[in-house]
Amino acid sequence: MQQSNRCFATLNHTAPRTWEIVHLAGQESSFTPRVRWRLLLCLQACSLLMPMTTTSGADNQPPSGLAALYNGRELSGWKVPEGDNGHWRVLNGVIDYDAQSEASGDKSLWSEREFGDFVLHVDWRIKETPYVNPNVIYVRGSGKHQINIWCWPIGSGEMYGIRTDPKTAPELRAAVTPRTQADKPVGEWNHFEITVRGNTVTVVLNGKPVVAGAQIPNLPPRGRIALQHHGGQRDGKWNSPPSLVQFRNIYIKELDK
Repeated sequence: MQQSNRCFATLNHTAPRTWEIVHLAGQESSFTPRVRWRLLLCLQACSLLMPMTTTSGADNQPPSGLAALYNGRELSGWKVPEGDNGHWRVLNGVIDYDAQSEASGDKSLWSEREFGDFVLHVDWRIKETPYVNPNVIYVRGSGKHQINIWCWPIGSGEMYGIRTDPKTAPELRAAVTPRTQADKPVGEWNHFEITVRGNTVTVVLNGKPVVAGAQIPNLPPRGRIALQHHGGQRDGKWNSPPSLVQFRNIYIKELDK
């Protein structure tokens, strides 16, 4: 009985190592049938109590079935704004932006390729919040059809351009407003899963559906993806909310191939 108690005591403290259980269960000549039966039950219990583990790949290495839009080293595949002067940059493996692009025109970072139907995965985090910081991800090349990153109580994932359009019907306005606030605290990484199929958009934030199958009228059939610039300064101080954000693990699965 002393040997079997060792197994149960280990279960109460921490999950035992598999080799310890196998070693105990293999000592058939040392145990009575009742003890061997208890050891087998212990082995089954241990297999249930030991934590499930999955092999997670390195950052910016796409899982099977997905293609990387960012390789973690440089901004190939993206169009850096002309005259940006290094404000969109790669820093420690992530896309880092300080909201101070010096480009004279559009300051956002656009993908070189266009996409139709897709599932887009993006990790993002807000670095700091001198304002209620916004940033957005444009889908299919349209600023109106954007997925927002906010520090508002409403949470991230809304389609701001649709919600604020005075012509939007109340039902659609509700559909593009987040169902729940699923954001993590400022400084922590969040994960978007954005599915665009036909004119239907679904947004999952950190595993929680925040926009579920919104039917978007006049959504372009194809377009580029963009990480938006937002914010400005006057006399060295922010006078509008800056997009002080970072991105990594940007993967896509095209659905129209």
